Amino acid sequence: MSTQTETSATRSTRSNLKPILGAALAIIVVGAIAIDTTVVRIGSGDDVRQQAFSPESYGAEQFPKIQAAVQQKAVAATELANAIAADKKAAGEKYGVATTTGPVLPVTLNGVFGERKSNYNELKVDGLPADVTVRVQTGPAVNGTDLRDATGTIEFGQFTNQIQFQDAGSAINNEMKKSVLANLDPATLTGKTASVVGVFKLVNPKNWLVTPVKVEVK
Repeated sequence: MSTQTETSATRSTRSNLKPILGAALAIIVVGAIAIDTTVVRIGSGDDVRQQAFSPESYGAEQFPKIQAAVQQKAVAATELANAIAADKKAAGEKYGVATTTGPVLPVTLNGVFGERKSNYNELKVDGLPADVTVRVQTGPAVNGTDLRDATGTIEFGQFTNQIQFQDAGSAINNEMKKSVLANLDPATLTGKTASVVGVFKLVNPKNWLVTPVKVEVK
């Protein structure tokens, strides 16, 4: 065989090897990707959409638990007022759940709704001293995180960051509005007798801003 013929054969062999080597390389790459890939079923625990925090779902899940706990532990307004007057700190420790800005207290109130202002209605409560003002948040805006903090079971460490923690409080308030305030017309409450169960943060013992978990208008 001549040198020219040998050279042509070598070139032909190399040309034939290129697609084979390319195919083999592709198989190796695909195999490596497959080994490093996890198949995630939609709706499974590994689905990132399931792992994302949903304030709406959280509020819907937590509010009924908070509502039940508050109703179970609620203290009559007169008993609570007397305890606060005697020793504010002791009353907070006995009846409330501690927070960085003061204890959150559960209370049962019976009285007559008074003047409507902004997002709350005053409530003249039977048996309370005249210098104690009670306001009930009746919406449309509900402020604060008293419901979130009322049981002591929801803590910052359960969330990724402060934004999530705040969103959780807002979502619980929103769920309360759907469950408790949706069928309540604040503009028509003045003069009506009512029973209210709710919570308030003990900051000013003479001024209670109550976030309700139950309102019964009689």
